[in-house]
Amino acid sequence: MKGDWSRGAARAVRFAGRTLRGEWHAVVLDPVRQLVRRGLSGLVLAFVAAFGVVFFHGIAQHPFGRRLVWHLGGVTADLPLWLSLLRTPVSLYVPALDLPVWAGITQLFLAFALAELTLGRGRTLAVAYVTTLAGTMTARVMVALGPGWWGLGLPPEVGRILDTGPSAAVVGLFTYLAVVRHAPVVFTLTGGSMVWESVAVPNLAGREHLIAVAAAVVLGLLHGRRLPFPARLVERLGTTPSPPRSDPPTPRPGPPRHPVPSLRLP
Repeated sequence: MKGDWSRGAARAVRFAGRTLRGEWHAVVLDPVRQLVRRGLSGLVLAFVAAFGVVFFHGIAQHPFGRRLVWHLGGVTADLPLWLSLLRTPVSLYVPALDLPVWAGITQLFLAFALAELTLGRGRTLAVAYVTTLAGTMTARVMVALGPGWWGLGLPPEVGRILDTGPSAAVVGLFTYLAVVRHAPVVFTLTGGSMVWESVAVPNLAGREHLIAVAAAVVLGLLHGRRLPFPARLVERLGTTPSPPRSDPPTPRPGPPRHPVPSLRLP
């Protein structure tokens, strides 16, 4: 029995070592190599996101600036849908006033830096926006359902609470990186912390974070894959039917041709 336990423990240690080593290379070393190769140009989104949060946080310290920030990027569930969609991109840079801003800036910079170096700018922006929008739209659905519905619905007064801001994008980017780069430790830390937050403090932000995690998992599982039906549809629409091949035309019999007499010298 002791030998079986020791062999099992050794296998578990080797598996954990391989997992941590692969995750270290995928999540840390590869982005560092990209940073050395590209320089500071590979951190444009990270610097823009951090500067945007600092800028809006500084403006929000004054009463007029707080109203301005609210009209530009404040999103709540009781707003009209078109206004929420219009403010959602700016809401990525509007931090929650009751949270420490510098800790949030550090997480935001790290999430955007790793994602930009690993995924590129376009995919990073797409994942951040889709996960944030998923949380925002789900909050609207929960408020529309009302109390009940097995704990999914929310009372109407929750619709006046300010949206999560950049935290949903941070959670979504970390989760997407964990799924794409096969990093179970990062996924456990990100998803586990969100589950613990929603259980310990059952509020709107915790639910939106869980929705952001779920949306990022779905996007990560679809990474690099082509859905069969859209692929076939695009392939059919992109190819034009070629005309049927026909035999070469046969020449019609014309009038008999007489040879032209040539002049011969005597």
